Amino acid sequence: MRTREDKIFNIVGNIVMIILTLFALIPIALMFISSLTSNAAILQNGYSFFPKEWSIYAYEWIFSFNGGMVIQAYGVSFFITAVGTVCSVLLTIGLAYGLSKKGLPGRGILTFYVVFTMLFNGGLVPTYINYTNVFHIKDTIFALLVPSLLMNAFNVLLMKSYFVTGVPDEIIEAAYIDGANELTTLTKIVVPLAKPIIATIAMFAGIAYWNDWNNGYIYIVKRTELFSIQNLLNRLMQNINALTQNASSVANVNQGLAEIPSVTVRMAIATLGILPIIVVYPFIQKNFVKGITLGGVKG
Repeated sequence: MRTREDKIFNIVGNIVMIILTLFALIPIALMFISSLTSNAAILQNGYSFFPKEWSIYAYEWIFSFNGGMVIQAYGVSFFITAVGTVCSVLLTIGLAYGLSKKGLPGRGILTFYVVFTMLFNGGLVPTYINYTNVFHIKDTIFALLVPSLLMNAFNVLLMKSYFVTGVPDEIIEAAYIDGANELTTLTKIVVPLAKPIIATIAMFAGIAYWNDWNNGYIYIVKRTELFSIQNLLNRLMQNINALTQNASSVANVNQGLAEIPSVTVRMAIATLGILPIIVVYPFIQKNFVKGITLGGVKG
């Protein structure tokens, strides 16, 4: 039976969570509504949840001038996100499972190495030289896949904690007694029991790949057909800003600028960038929350 203090705590907790949720959702809602507002209405009245004039011209402008590129960029992003997430999850499972084994030789050194990468890195310039001169990923699809995204130390430690606390040793020992080797134990016993944390890590990796624009910005120079949706939208934003700032020095550009929804197109670009994440998240939210809760237990 819940006490009066428990009820008060739940009420206060729910109120706090509702407020925090609103803080997260209101800017997204305003961004989406602004993308469906006419550019003139925003310039005249500012941003509003109840615009005086609705318009989808920002989306029409993006797809009319860059429709093929947008679709291609979406394809690249979906491919990179899918492949990168699978590779990241597989590598993370392998390393985390090894670190969770108490009898693994050199376990302490490997754990220290993983933690060390969370605190220090080689720096931007050495990393760029290494990837371009040694691995030759510049202007290739691997430039969006490999650098700094295949495996994350935090994800490894999170999954390792789950393996230690969420997978009973008795079940693993029973599998060994039945003659299962390490690979069979991992694939038949551990992985099915670790679905929540795997969904959580997949969510982290997928969001990281989808939102990544830095690797494409640095390593994709000539082959712009390899741009992800984030890189393409960033390029469109830069082009619009350049036209706006240098309008006085470009002949006969005023009429063209008047046709560019310079304000609403920014909101439309942001909406196109986060829309797939918003669509996918509700389907994995249950496992995501469970994985964070159990994987965060110190093990």
